[in-house]
Amino acid sequence: MSVEWAAPAVVLEVRPHGEGGAVVTLLTEEHGRHAGLAKGGASRAQAGLWLPGNLIEARWFARLPDQLGALAGEMVHPAAALAMEDPLALALLSSACAIAADALPEREPHPRAFRALVSLIGHLAGGAEGIMADYVRWEALVLTELGYGLDLSACALTGATEGLTHVSPRTGRAVCGAAAEAYLDRLLPLPGFLTAGDDPGDAAAWDAGLRLTGHFLERDAFGARHRRVPEARHRLADRVAALAASV
Repeated sequence: MSVEWAAPAVVLEVRPHGEGGAVVTLLTEEHGRHAGLAKGGASRAQAGLWLPGNLIEARWFARLPDQLGALAGEMVHPAAALAMEDPLALALLSSACAIAADALPEREPHPRAFRALVSLIGHLAGGAEGIMADYVRWEALVLTELGYGLDLSACALTGATEGLTHVSPRTGRAVCGAAAEAYLDRLLPLPGFLTAGDDPGDAAAWDAGLRLTGHFLERDAFGARHRRVPEARHRLADRVAALAASV
């Protein structure tokens, strides 16, 4: 008796294995973060398929459910190749894949995180700057999926739902401008696009957003497991910080 599934997937990570093979980590809607052995995955013929960020139609099969299993796939959208010409797009794609590969639990479905990542990848061809705000929202969603969600619904001190300008780095709760005055040196700025869904933000706002989600990724999503935030995420933050400083 064998087990198998077929599903749309995002390639997250690839590691060479044996003679020309590769262990590939995917993200799917129903099966979560899931690895498999792609025979010939490191070959020239398949190298373009198994690039992080690509959307593929994956097929996984094994004799027993807890085995690594074998993996095959067909290209749906070559996002990695399309991002090569745009350094910011490539940095965004690499960061998203690295975070999903390391933060999301293995074989645990997180359909909202999957669908939001697919949406990011689908819109990346229009330019990374157009979806930077959505990327930060995706990081906030990942934090929520992992149980470390930010509470941006109301001010932690006054209960006000308008004029939210900062977040407590300790609790992850929002603080309004009036209440934040006395604690500015201890609070994290809250960019407007995180409370207004249609706000695309600008470079300074993206930088603030990445600093905000980065704090909780480092402390909770990765720090709680004594792991470091992926280097790809640091590279994206550095690139956006430089972009904000140049404006």
